Amino acid sequence: MNQIHFVLLLSRQGKVRLTKWYSPYSQKERTKVIHELSGLILARAPKLCNFVEWRGYKVVYRRYASLYFCMCIDADDNELEILEIIHHFVEILDRYFGSVCELDLIFNFHKVFCFMMQMVF
Repeated sequence: MNQIHFVLLLSRQGKVRLTKWYSPYSQKERTKVIHELSGLILARAPKLCNFVEWRGYKVVYRRYASLYFCMCIDADDNELEILEIIHHFVEILDRYFGSVCELDLIFNFHKVFCFMMQMVF
């Protein structure tokens, strides 16, 4: 079973659209994590793989339109399974919102959290 530490949804401009923390991080640590990962992931070329080793963990991400869906997992967890979870999550959002976009996430974050909680647990 994969251990997900946190989920980040970022825009191409690096703006945070949604976060969910499953491991304890202080607010200062969360800000630092978001800053580090947004710089790391947004700077990567599109043809590179969707896995990044970071601080002894793996960050699995996938870009859909203008959004990056990122999940941090343990280094020995299955990154392909996490890619499938991300894809499934986006499919659910697409079905609910009819082609999900950034504004759907911003104005309906409580619904997005509900879908995420039901998927992860």
